[in-house]
Amino acid sequence: MELQEIRALLKEMYGGENKPITDGNYDKPLAVKCINGTFVGRKKENITVFRGIPYVGQQPVGDLRWKAPVDIVPDNGVYEAYYNARSAYGNGQLETGSLYYMDEDCLYLNVFTSDEPSTKKPVMVWIHGGGFEAGGTIDPVFDCVNFVKENPEVIVVTIAYRLGVFGFLHLSHLPDGKDYPDAQNLGLLDQVKALKWVHENIAAFGGDPENVTIWGESAGAGSCTLLPLIPGSQKYFHRLIAESGSVNLTRSSDEAIACTEKLMEALGCKTVADLLKVDAERLLETATAVLFLHQFPERDGIHLPTDTFAAYAGGAAKDIGMLVGCNKDEMNFFVSSFGLEGWGVWVEERKKGKLAHLPAEEKALVDSFRKDVEGDLFQPDASLFSQAWFNAPIIKLSECQAMGGGKSYTYYFTPESPDPIMKCGHAIELSIVFNHSEATSDMGRSFDETFCRAMRRMWVQFAKTGIPSDNWPLYTLENKEVMVLDEFDIHPAKESEVKIVDWDRTYFLTKYYAL
Repeated sequence: MELQEIRALLKEMYGGENKPITDGNYDKPLAVKCINGTFVGRKKENITVFRGIPYVGQQPVGDLRWKAPVDIVPDNGVYEAYYNARSAYGNGQLETGSLYYMDEDCLYLNVFTSDEPSTKKPVMVWIHGGGFEAGGTIDPVFDCVNFVKENPEVIVVTIAYRLGVFGFLHLSHLPDGKDYPDAQNLGLLDQVKALKWVHENIAAFGGDPENVTIWGESAGAGSCTLLPLIPGSQKYFHRLIAESGSVNLTRSSDEAIACTEKLMEALGCKTVADLLKVDAERLLETATAVLFLHQFPERDGIHLPTDTFAAYAGGAAKDIGMLVGCNKDEMNFFVSSFGLEGWGVWVEERKKGKLAHLPAEEKALVDSFRKDVEGDLFQPDASLFSQAWFNAPIIKLSECQAMGGGKSYTYYFTPESPDPIMKCGHAIELSIVFNHSEATSDMGRSFDETFCRAMRRMWVQFAKTGIPSDNWPLYTLENKEVMVLDEFDIHPAKESEVKIVDWDRTYFLTKYYAL
């Protein structure tokens, strides 16, 4: 499908522009009064959806580009909440959400709730993925009508945040950068601000602000695992679900500064003032060309600790219940998405980085691992990067959470696509968890419906109670038990039985974060 066709489809499904309602002519039962206005949703069967609610007082445009999100202000106005807001500027090569019309005016959220009466519904807040540089809530897979229809006892909120060069750009080292101390982690600060809005307003929708679960996949999962480490954030949520993403999807301050310098050189800029004169389209185009999959949050020692794993091991998130896991063949998704030639180029570029500078004994371990991987020519590297980016960090996160006195339920998702390249790749579980059986293009087939319902039920049960199912064991340092999400045999097992990670030859790579 061509870009314009995709945009037209998304506009038909969700597009439009929310406007103030000044004549008093609106459906009062579909209106909810919040601090920053009364928002009127639309009803689909027994589900009411509120789209495009702003969660900031001013959008990050003009002089507010690269500034921290602004608090909402009281507003007695009445506003349509009929249409999804425009997506944050992002890389359309990676995610459908970035194929819709984009704007720096992008900090909005959506609320999905059922008619089932309650004043204390558990709340699940979805944070989309996309490598921290793509994606958006408008992706049809993230439409939660089906999910809430099946699980009417919960409310789901989906949030947008700044991406890539707009959300994760180190600027404070520049001559005029002292006024931009937060630019390196703005996307995460946006998420905290959205959670603050949920905390202050969700009761008006029937939600329980004291029972909020954050939930994400890929960069969204990385966000969910990083948010507990941001000072002051934990008062806004109580549990997290992280699908295929962890605290390793970050970069050091030196790495972030190097990325900024590369961008500045490509743009011919010397100062923040120069950057502010560059239009958003050119910023996005240039960053996509020179910083592809390098624009991660920064372990800056301000908003995030310099060692995120150590923070977990020290108990920083011990009061946050966790459900985390990975898919069996994570990186095969990227092989399929990039194409074999594109994958080869990406791998070689990555190998010139941290892998090239490993000590000899560590290089020997990596080479030994690759040598033992069976399959097509791309598979040794795909398996290596699956281990380094996803499998090993997620197991390490569970280890660290246990060390810190916290609780972690850990899973291993195994159903395969008939596509010999995709196998059980990254993100193929999304059609399951959002109850979109029609969105199985990555999988290449439908999943068993009993399995799908069981998986969704575990997610909802965890959000409600903190325990996904009666037979799901906690991950402990002694037993290292996980739940194997096999399509026809969901069962607990010791990690040593399913071998999620190679403890001797890849686990050590977690100290390098994202290779």
